[in-house]
Amino acid sequence: MRTLLRQIAVAAAFLPATLPVAAQPTVKPGIEVLLSDSLHLIRGKRVGLLTNHSGRLSDGTSTIDALFRAPGVTLAALFGPEHGIRGAAKAGERISSSVDSATGVPIYSLYGDQHVPSAEQLKTIDVLLYDIQDVGARVYTYEWTMASSAEAAGKAGVPVIILDRPNPIRADRVDGGMLDTAFKSGVGLFPVALRYGLTPGELARYLVGTGQLKANVTVVPMQGYRRAMYYEATGLPWENPSPNLRNTDACLLYTGTVFFEGVNVSEGRGTDNPFAQVGASWLTDAGTIVKTLNAKKLPGVWFDSVSRPVEAGYEFGGQTIPMIRVTVTNRDAVVPVDVGAHMLRAIYERHKDAWQWRPRSIDRLSGSARLREAVEKDGGIEALLPVYRAESQQFLAASKKYWIYK
Repeated sequence: MRTLLRQIAVAAAFLPATLPVAAQPTVKPGIEVLLSDSLHLIRGKRVGLLTNHSGRLSDGTSTIDALFRAPGVTLAALFGPEHGIRGAAKAGERISSSVDSATGVPIYSLYGDQHVPSAEQLKTIDVLLYDIQDVGARVYTYEWTMASSAEAAGKAGVPVIILDRPNPIRADRVDGGMLDTAFKSGVGLFPVALRYGLTPGELARYLVGTGQLKANVTVVPMQGYRRAMYYEATGLPWENPSPNLRNTDACLLYTGTVFFEGVNVSEGRGTDNPFAQVGASWLTDAGTIVKTLNAKKLPGVWFDSVSRPVEAGYEFGGQTIPMIRVTVTNRDAVVPVDVGAHMLRAIYERHKDAWQWRPRSIDRLSGSARLREAVEKDGGIEALLPVYRAESQQFLAASKKYWIYK
């Protein structure tokens, strides 16, 4: 009996401190505010809409359908980001343009032969709307598709309206180093912190306000949103923002475990818990590495060694491999960038022979060469992380003036 009670106590100690709770919708997303009291912004105009499956009203109606039926509004063009307008394509998969079967409106892919609306396409619209659920991480392509499309629209004299949505991992937390513009790419076009602590609308305001983005941008804000909210607190129904980000904890950890896309270790794609577990066929000492990581007592997380099958088509596909699983025990305490960096170092230290960097990828993901260099050096991570923290606080101070919400 004592053994059983001890096991229960240990298990309870590592339950998440902030469990998701059911809630009535307390937040109205920007699309609902637009339809309820700001429709004059687009009435009588030809509208282009950059969206995907996450662009929905709180009752599940898609933004596409809502705008198509809106009185006095002509939905003239749809633009789709990475993963397509329905959000089903794999990461990095090129997507062709097509026609929306429900409305007959042309869909122009911005993740194939083109990455911004063309001048010809922009001639067919009077205003460009953006409505996509973001995850609050610089290494996500959606916000940069928003920014580059807004820039293209600005050159064409087409105004842009951002229909704002929540930052699912709180909009009052900033972590990670700043992007060095020498490493800018589709997963980071402008120098912002890795976990940048802004909503899509606030990010656009920051980029325009600091002169980095030349565009005529209006934000339709949410109602009822507070910066300290995790996604569950909004009461809005969850839609996976992309196929491998399936819950709030995965989005939170993503700002650290995404680094494993830059090395020959699976970041969990093709498993039951992407971005919350990493592994490789050669990681046979996962249990030992887990002990090393837990001994560091990183706040808000606990590590376990597990074995998981990987779907065909992904790294180590068709194999069952040893993995290190990360459990979030306290969302408010965890610093995902620190978690990812320490995991990289712990695995690298024991597997230098098997380890293979993808230098172009890891440097773009982390925003510079500093993380890769720190992982390879004794004490390098401990020296780098305080620099990251200082940079994130500087970004927080600079971006605060563009906040919309308290």
